[in-house]
Amino acid sequence: MKKLTLNLLLAAITGFAATAAEPIVIQLHPDSEESPTLYVYPAENGDGTALISCPGGAYGWHAMDHEGHEFAPWLNDNGITYAVLRYRLPQGRHDVPSSDAMEAIRLMRSHAADWNADKIGIMGFSAGGHLAATVATHATGEARPDFQILFYPVISMNPSYTHPLTHDNLLGDSATTALESYYSNEVQVSAITPPALILSSWDDDAVPISHTLNYARALAAAGVPASVYIFPTGGHGWGFHDSFPYKPVWQKLFLDWIKTI
Repeated sequence: MKKLTLNLLLAAITGFAATAAEPIVIQLHPDSEESPTLYVYPAENGDGTALISCPGGAYGWHAMDHEGHEFAPWLNDNGITYAVLRYRLPQGRHDVPSSDAMEAIRLMRSHAADWNADKIGIMGFSAGGHLAATVATHATGEARPDFQILFYPVISMNPSYTHPLTHDNLLGDSATTALESYYSNEVQVSAITPPALILSSWDDDAVPISHTLNYARALAAAGVPASVYIFPTGGHGWGFHDSFPYKPVWQKLFLDWIKTI
């Protein structure tokens, strides 16, 4: 485990433009050709809060830039230690992404003193939001996050309103009803599910807004604190893009909320 020092090497390994701070790059399964990788950006003046991001991509690819690394300078500047997880894609193994995310949380906890990671949350976008919500509703012990932040998340595998590509990439096109229920996180919420911040757009034409609304209802029914913000426009997949018209708004809501948990 070491900090990379060459921007060219960093760009070659990760495929993103180097930011002001270079991450600590950790392979979770170094013996595997498809090793999941965690990119850790410790905050120099951290407040004890850490956040692991799961970029979207319908479980078929990773949106590593605008839903991953581009958040790092902003979060670090606000005292938050940040990590981006390049999880393994399912390819017929539905449990692999959540296994990687849980392992990342356990690893962050083991370095709490090193990385200002006393309180660890998970964040996800679209299918990465499904992954984050899956961990939030299924994980136990050291793998359970302290909070969850979801951007325009896929929540349900219910065929009546799921995102079909995400469903098929995770479960296959002939999944059993039991498996679809297991990964429909709106029916997996319990009283120990961690607090949630959810940010979505009303006009999202890729992932129906019902995913956000049904998850929010389930959290409320279980007595889990949640803040839900639905912007009137913006569509799907905006992440850290400056083109999203409500970016200053969500950034303030985000920072105000994370200080309260």
